[in-house]
Amino acid sequence: MLKRFAGWLMSTPATLLVVLLLIVPVAATIATTFGDPRGAFAPYVDFFTSSFRRAVLWRTVEIASITTVIALFVGFLTAFVVSRAPGRLKSILIIAAVFPLLTGVVVRSFAWLIILGKNGILNNFLLWLGVTEKPLTMLYTEGSVIVAMVYLFVPLMILTLVGVLEGIPDDLLQASASLGATPSATFRQVVFPLAVPGLIVGAVLVFTGSFTSYATPQLLGGERQMVMGTLLYQRAMVAFDWQGASTVAAIMVVVTVAVVLGMTRIARRLNPMST
Repeated sequence: MLKRFAGWLMSTPATLLVVLLLIVPVAATIATTFGDPRGAFAPYVDFFTSSFRRAVLWRTVEIASITTVIALFVGFLTAFVVSRAPGRLKSILIIAAVFPLLTGVVVRSFAWLIILGKNGILNNFLLWLGVTEKPLTMLYTEGSVIVAMVYLFVPLMILTLVGVLEGIPDDLLQASASLGATPSATFRQVVFPLAVPGLIVGAVLVFTGSFTSYATPQLLGGERQMVMGTLLYQRAMVAFDWQGASTVAAIMVVVTVAVVLGMTRIARRLNPMST
């Protein structure tokens, strides 16, 4: 009983900080959306009856979903190779994966402006090859935002999965092979099920990061490809519509929590260790 009380006592400062710095501000932001004199849910009715705002929400979910799927595929394959590499080579590969994280998001997004611009590296290369006769319009499109998002979040996916894949004993893979399983069958029936927890955690990190991102969509998407983060900034800092901005923020919180809960349920169903 004393040990349990001591544990609660030690966790109290951290709990208070989380409540004061995270829960209270979020709750206060959401509470402001219910103060409209037209009715408690009037701001949400305004949001979902606007075809423009619905399109922004759908575009944000679409970009975040595509980014997550691509990051899962690329990150999983890369993490599997890294986890099976020899010691020194593994360290070099991990450093190479982490290196982009040492540069700020804005700097990395500006790099894509140089790559994808009409006078950028990629267009000049395509013109030199003769693939196209005039520069292609690649900036301020949904594709440019997705490419930059994948580049931003794949390192997080790799770091998340490397530890999980390293924890799979080689004995399991050898036992699977000795029982006649092909490499593809071993991957499907042994490696993938055991990697599900890492995949879910990585997917949550990538989706929430992509869904709430502001700098990259603003630089590479602009007003043409507005997402929830840029809409939130516009409502708060340009139109000074604080209630509208709070409504956008509340919807983003709800979507993020729903995704986390949904991913957690999927992880419990797919993880063989939980049954």
